[in-house]
Amino acid sequence: QVQLVESGGGLVQAGGSLRLSCAASGRTFSSYAVAWFRQVPGKEREIVAARSRSDTISYVDSVKGRFTISRDNGKSTAFLQMNSLKPEDTAVYYCAAGSFAPGSFVSRWSKTYSYDYWGQGTQVTVSS
Repeated sequence: QVQLVESGGGLVQAGGSLRLSCAASGRTFSSYAVAWFRQVPGKEREIVAARSRSDTISYVDSVKGRFTISRDNGKSTAFLQMNSLKPEDTAVYYCAAGSFAPGSFVSRWSKTYSYDYWGQGTQVTVSS
């Protein structure tokens, strides 16, 4: 079992920055891929970014060049640095962790069913 706790959300003006953190406890954090998803009311949860255990990184097109996913395995923590925020980035952001068979990350990184463990979410609100 892995327990995930997000923090760092809040209210920010458009163009501003936030850094989300995801603290993990339980089984070895480094053995999992980590991802950030987001969800707005009435819509499906969507991928934002993911980082495999071997540090392959993928981003959804809408955040490329603005968001950076990172991880500190020694501290069992993942991060999402969000710059140049836009009102359309407003959502609840979730951290997730999952195991991937060799070679499967490329095809499965964006799927919610690929991740076994989820945090409770943190609200990010970007005002215009």
